[in-house]
This record gives sequence, structure tokens and C-alpha cells, in this order.
Amino acid sequence: MSNLAKNNAALAWSEDGELEVLTFNIAGETFALEAAIVREILDLVPETKVPGSRPFVNAVINFRGKVIPLADIRVALGVEPASATIDSRIVVVEMELGGVESLVGLRTDKVNEVTTLSRRASEPPPRIGMKWPPEFIERLIKRDGEFIILPNLRAIFASTRRAD
Repeated sequence: MSNLAKNNAALAWSEDGELEVLTFNIAGETFALEAAIVREILDLVPETKVPGSRPFVNAVINFRGKVIPLADIRVALGVEPASATIDSRIVVVEMELGGVESLVGLRTDKVNEVTTLSRRASEPPPRIGMKWPPEFIERLIKRDGEFIILPNLRAIFASTRRAD
């Protein structure tokens, strides 16, 4: 795993203030993940539901012979689950969760492109007026008159862990 994927605190902006990301859609909004943590983009694959699991991560998939959790950010953000479409994809990311390097599949409505975003066009989310918890959003980046949302996956996963 790259040092970027291990780093919980900061995005890896380049020296000139740019960040390479994969953009995708969920519930009509454009989101982005650092390209460095993306391992693969999959067409939909068979899922195995996990009885008693939380709705946010309620299934597992087979990824190259490994069983990995399949998460639905839409549910974590309080948006109703949606049926899969011909454009739906699974983005497999590698990140540290609870001190363990992990692969996780993320459901998306559509994957768009790999692109570069500018730090100058970014800002933290406002503390009020958002339809999602602001702690789940790392940055908002304005591009072409719209906002691209960089989710804070570690905060999302930490808040949805089952209490022991």
C-alpha cells in the first residue's frame, strides 16, 4: 500500500496544488476519490448478503479470489438505496481501516473519469446547510460551476462500525 493510502490525515496534493482523482456519481452528485487509493473499477458482480450486518456494508464480493466488503456510501449519507443500472460500477479502494490495510468495494451509480482538481478551488464543507454530515466530507471543489465532493471515507467507516 502506498504511503498516501496509509495516511489518514491529509490528501496528497502535488507541489503545484493539484490532486489526481477518480470522479463518480451517487444520487445525482459528483464525488471524487484520490486516484492513488483506487485499485480497480468493476462491472457489477454477484454479491453475498451478510445477515445481521449494517445497511451501509451489508454484502461481500469476490475480488480476485479475496472476499471483500461492499459498501454503499449512499446509505451512510442518509440517501435511499437505489437499484443498479447499466452504468452502475464498483470501485475497489485500498485504505487503512482500524489499523488494518483493507480492500473495500464502493457502489457507485456511474464512474466518470480520472482528472486533476485544484486545491485553490477547494474548501472545507460548511458546518451547517449541508444535506450530509460535514464530518463525512473532506473537501468541496468547485469546477465548471459545480461542486465535486471529496468524501472522508475513514470518518464514514469509523462512524458506521458496529459497537462492541
